[in-house]
Amino acid sequence: MIINTGCRTDIPAFYSKWLINRIREGYVLVRNPYNPNQVTRYNLSPDVVDCLAFCTKNPEPMLKYLDEIDKYKQYWFVTITPYGKVIEPNVPNKEKVIESFKKLSKHIGVNSIGWRYDPIFIGNNFDVNKHIYYFGKIAKELKNYTHNCTISFLDLYEKVKRNAPEIKPPNHEEQIQIAKAFSKIGKENNMVIHSCCEKTYLSQYGLKCNGCMSKEIVEKAIGCNLNPPNSRKNLRESCNCLMGNDIGAYNTCGHLCKYCYANANKGFVIENMKKHNDNSPFLIGGYEDGDKITIAKQKSWKIENMQISFFF
Repeated sequence: MIINTGCRTDIPAFYSKWLINRIREGYVLVRNPYNPNQVTRYNLSPDVVDCLAFCTKNPEPMLKYLDEIDKYKQYWFVTITPYGKVIEPNVPNKEKVIESFKKLSKHIGVNSIGWRYDPIFIGNNFDVNKHIYYFGKIAKELKNYTHNCTISFLDLYEKVKRNAPEIKPPNHEEQIQIAKAFSKIGKENNMVIHSCCEKTYLSQYGLKCNGCMSKEIVEKAIGCNLNPPNSRKNLRESCNCLMGNDIGAYNTCGHLCKYCYANANKGFVIENMKKHNDNSPFLIGGYEDGDKITIAKQKSWKIENMQISFFF
């Protein structure tokens, strides 16, 4: 199975010590975001965790723990964008994140790390040409440190409309311009450009539209075949990814990006982060009255004795 740490919050950036404590103790407790007293206990043994997946805007706090998590096969998404503090108040500057990306790539291998450039929006002094310019600069820096880049266009959730009324998704023609230019830049830098939950029509302009964390990508990262269950629980209709089970919590990401779908507002985040305890089995808080703990049914998805080789 896959344990995911990055769909609800940025665990490497803000909760790396907590995560390593959970790994040392071998389990984690996760609240159902829609029914908080419903708690799932996940075993973190590498015997059942085929891949430990990360999605972060700042991997630097986890770098000191890399030797300790080498017992897991891993896949990392690192988001690097040029938006600055107005849109991403607490994200380190892109030069620093690029440096951490390169260190991470050297340690885990080029097939186990991908770059995310998302969400792509128009507004706040960003137009198509500015995106193309910065995408090209970052791609050149990351050449030979990854072979995968994922892009996506802004989704206008109600919370995004409230928090960032000055930005909007690119229109149809702008999306085509971006797809064409990014695909060309990807080829120049030995990268496949994937689109995340976008219409498949973009494939005719050079994007790969089969998912950003697809079975193919995960198998390439961990070096073996998988036989995952046929379940699309918690996936959006257009998503084709093996997201696994997420151990994070909403309203806990301290980056406070204005476009974030996982934070309702800054106040909730600040209050929740105050409740964090590195030694708790829960990301936020601890045991509460009425908690019902269920042990997750976990098993490896690996197909035994079927190692695979990939050539880029």
